Amino acid sequence: MSSQPNAHAMKPATAAKKLGIYLEATPVEFQAGAVTREEFAELRTNPPQWLQTLRSDGPHPRPVVAERLGVSIAGLARGGVSEALTTAQIEQLLADQPDWLVAERASLVDVRGEEKRVREQHAARRGQSNRKPRTGKPFA
Repeated sequence: MSSQPNAHAMKPATAAKKLGIYLEATPVEFQAGAVTREEFAELRTNPPQWLQTLRSDGPHPRPVVAERLGVSIAGLARGGVSEALTTAQIEQLLADQPDWLVAERASLVDVRGEEKRVREQHAARRGQSNRKPRTGKPFA
């Protein structure tokens, strides 16, 4: 990786976030320098073994953990999960389904259902307001 960030490079934390990996679990060389756009593209198209292993086994960052568990990041915090988890730990949580996980998964389903209802309601209002015939005199 490059030594210093520039206009065509990104910080290791940014690259790790875009790759969906936990920065602290990456090799020292990755953490130490900037990642150019070319290097980033190469990591995406031809991932090295360490990247493949991190993606499959973890540890995974909170957004990935939350997605795999079917909860929000805030739900992870409410459940007491503050550290990165491995795939095995995630699978164990899914198998055991602690009370907090069941509640957070149900909560997320409710929130997404409400968001969908609101989006549909707004879309219906926009569609309805677009179809109303104009009345009155036009401006002179």
